[in-house]
Amino acid sequence: MTSTSVGMRCPECARQRTQVRTARTLTDEPTLTYVLIGINVVVFMAGLLSGASGLGGSSLRAEGAVYGPGVADGQVWRILTGGFLHASLVHLLFNMFALYILGGLLEPAIGRLRFALIYFVSLLSGSFGALLLASDSLTVGASGAVFGLMGAAIIVMRHRGINPMESGLVFFLGLNLLITFLFPSVISIGGHIGGLLGGTLAALLLFELRDRVRVPAAVTTALVVFLGVLAITGSIAVSVA
Repeated sequence: MTSTSVGMRCPECARQRTQVRTARTLTDEPTLTYVLIGINVVVFMAGLLSGASGLGGSSLRAEGAVYGPGVADGQVWRILTGGFLHASLVHLLFNMFALYILGGLLEPAIGRLRFALIYFVSLLSGSFGALLLASDSLTVGASGAVFGLMGAAIIVMRHRGINPMESGLVFFLGLNLLITFLFPSVISIGGHIGGLLGGTLAALLLFELRDRVRVPAAVTTALVVFLGVLAITGSIAVSVA
């Protein structure tokens, strides 16, 4: 028998270790998260340099925001670039803080590729939601992608046997949804809901579907890419309608 911290155990039992279940299981730094934050900050600074009073009057916002008539005229890049523009410093700081927290949780746990897929599908789905509900309005911000990451984080936690309610993430998501509906004049409801649905569905495909149906990882990855293509297609269709 071997003496352990919990008493006398047989040599075989003493060598066993109980696996601690956490959302973070890898040791990689969230490099892509830092890159995305850096891009958003650089774009915001460029907007300040090109506008007389913040990003609101800058040419970057006029040419890159999600805007239905512009997309209808062939400016499809708006569906993507709108997610890297912000209307104010407070808007930028809030989104980047949320991205820092969620990215630090998710990216090391699921890897850069799946994190990138979820992020950009959420961003594109947020643009689709914004165009669906307010096609004639200029919409900017990474909020759609952030909401998608919140939904994906809840799916990943459940997949790993962690109760999302205990993490506070469900409360945080609910609070942000409440704020979204309380201030519809300044917050894009379509962008937030679209991003949330896109990120949640992407995570379900990457994790739940793969385990339930036992399909190869390449198949679920292709399905998530197809989801992003559908968001782009839907954005164009709504804009030209």
